[in-house]
Amino acid sequence: MANSKQEKPKYIKVIWWVFGGLWAFIFLFFTLLSLGWLGFMPSFEELENPRSLQASEVLADDGEVLGFIGLENRSNVTYDQISPNLINALIATEDVRFYNHSGIDSRSLFRVLFKTVIGRHGSSGGGSTITQQLAKNLFPRGHRSKIGVVFVKFKEWVVAVKLEHNYSKQEILAMYFNTVDFGSNAFGIKTASKTFFDKTPAELDVDEAAVLVGLLKAPTTYSPVLHPDRALERRNTVLYQMNRYNYLSDEEYEQYKAKPIDMSNYSPQSHNDGLATYLREYLRGYMKEWCSHHRKPNGEHYDVHRDGLKIYTTINTRMQRYAEQAVREHFSKEIQPAFDRELKSRKGNPFCDISKDQQEKFLTMAMKNSDRYRNLKAEGLSQKEIRAAFNQKTSMRVFSWRGNIDTVMSPWDSLIYCKRFLNAGLMSVEPGTGHVKAYVGGINYRFFKYDNVQSHRQVGSTFKPFVYTMALQDLGMFPCTEVPNSQVCFEVWNKPDWCPKNLTHEREDEMVTLKWALAHSVNWVSAYLMKQGSPEQVIDIARKMGVRSPIDAVPAIAVGTPEITVYEMAGAMATFANKGEYVEPIFVTRIEDSKGMVIERFTPQRNEALDEKTAYMMIELMKGVVQSGTGVRLNYKYHLDKYSTAIAGKTGTTQNNSDCWFVGITPKLATAVWTGGELRSIHFRNMTFGQGAAMALPIFGYYMEKIYKDKDLNFFRGDFDRPSVPIEMDCSNFQHEIENEGFDWDF
Repeated sequence: MANSKQEKPKYIKVIWWVFGGLWAFIFLFFTLLSLGWLGFMPSFEELENPRSLQASEVLADDGEVLGFIGLENRSNVTYDQISPNLINALIATEDVRFYNHSGIDSRSLFRVLFKTVIGRHGSSGGGSTITQQLAKNLFPRGHRSKIGVVFVKFKEWVVAVKLEHNYSKQEILAMYFNTVDFGSNAFGIKTASKTFFDKTPAELDVDEAAVLVGLLKAPTTYSPVLHPDRALERRNTVLYQMNRYNYLSDEEYEQYKAKPIDMSNYSPQSHNDGLATYLREYLRGYMKEWCSHHRKPNGEHYDVHRDGLKIYTTINTRMQRYAEQAVREHFSKEIQPAFDRELKSRKGNPFCDISKDQQEKFLTMAMKNSDRYRNLKAEGLSQKEIRAAFNQKTSMRVFSWRGNIDTVMSPWDSLIYCKRFLNAGLMSVEPGTGHVKAYVGGINYRFFKYDNVQSHRQVGSTFKPFVYTMALQDLGMFPCTEVPNSQVCFEVWNKPDWCPKNLTHEREDEMVTLKWALAHSVNWVSAYLMKQGSPEQVIDIARKMGVRSPIDAVPAIAVGTPEITVYEMAGAMATFANKGEYVEPIFVTRIEDSKGMVIERFTPQRNEALDEKTAYMMIELMKGVVQSGTGVRLNYKYHLDKYSTAIAGKTGTTQNNSDCWFVGITPKLATAVWTGGELRSIHFRNMTFGQGAAMALPIFGYYMEKIYKDKDLNFFRGDFDRPSVPIEMDCSNFQHEIENEGFDWDF
């Protein structure tokens, strides 16, 4: 008996030592874990500024998001930008005791321990709080063994407690919604709301919020696009939870439960889709260069793909949308059907007047520029093997104006198929500010990546305004000055004389005014003006007006041989509307960091290119093109004159109808439009459609008509500002001609 009494205290003592040792071990374990001695643990600075792959936003001038530049389409919001419906749905479904714990919910842990682990009830739910899930999202586990996952789970407990210590409950909820993946390439609640319902997070209704919160369990399994039945069931489960925890009344629950999921506004956010796709691609390259020269406060270079920059552009969403619609409307209804009809007579061959060897060369170049070619080459295939692979038929999706087509054809045939489509480029500039308001680089970025705004194309007669500017400014002529419409030839060293031809014989060998000559795009008069001046004078004027492309100083530039970009032409034409001051077109006004701090503001470069008198006279000359010249269909077909008479312009068509242009100028907007094939050998054979007035001008007509009709835009309809100095022009001898032509002059 005595011995047993002595042994009992020892037994109890051992139990206490084991119990105390266990708690000491747990304390030491979590202390070392918290200090990062047992592996990575985020520092205080990292918790204060958690890093996630946050895409940079490209925003229009009204703040609307045009798209994203980044590895993940993610953009953050604050708590007050999130609908209470989302908050309630999340808490009811994922963590009903969220406001009552400090990162770890002990009650949920014991429930999981006894019901799931010991009792093996799989439906008892998980034990992770919203804060723990946030910790996992901010500091991913990666691929680990089962033991490793348990170890990382302990780390997440520590991080969750630290998060609760550093952030308010509202901040944790906002951070959580910003980090989760909703599928459909939508990362974060802002992108998800836009993708699935075309709304902001603050605008979501109860049922829409329930759909998005339901996606968090398994974005693919419960996708309303891929699995609508499962998505509906999951949404109703979320609604049930909201009803169960009194976020919805019984009546509201039944009402929302009966609603179908409306996916009519579903629009996945992709770099290939949305507004201003070509501009966004241009900005991606621009921002990559910008980031290489700008550093964050910590000394690291900015990363446009990860740092959540906000890039505020000059683009007007309404004008951009109208520009894209105008291209689509004209090409799908008129130009491409007409070209397809012509191709039938050419046995489907899009190339004109070139040999089969040249065709093969062009197609081989296209092949080598394709992703398919690069992938096959990376796999180690030889050129012969790659070419053979391009001849094998395969399933693919190709472009069509009636909708993309799933078909089977060889990649080589798909190259020929793509060459059959004519393309376009358009850019609009606000003359006084240089702000680019619309930018259309092509007909469809997904299938035609080449940017026709930045490409060099022969400009044809749209170069003539530079020649006429030289005549007015350097030669002292006026719009009403008469010049001979007669053959002009230039001596060319070691070659026959160069003698340009007119397109028509109208008023040949007569004296005509400059205004009549430009309105009818008379080559002989342009050549005559060039001979009175010099190519160097014209090039100097073009340079002052923003043209940087190489231009040979030869007489042939009088009829438009230079190759210039749409960007340059739009900026140059805006100079006329801006009283002779050239303002460099810009796309970006400011760049902010992810917290809204302005990193840099942008202002355009300016220079006096022309005197305001010359600029005004050129506007009056180019008005004649629209009033009675090659651009007159803007009035009789598109009826722009009922909105404003202050429209100047110039058509342009190059040799063989390869490049077709129109430049249009209003007091508040200058627009350049190019149309044509990917290669100069792809074109119409005749002038019915193969001219600037038929291919490019209608796009401007549709575009401006939409702008004028938009009451919210309230686009300016007044006239161009007259110069501050008086213009003295004695045109009494030509008044009869002007009246007969229908010109409206105010001398």
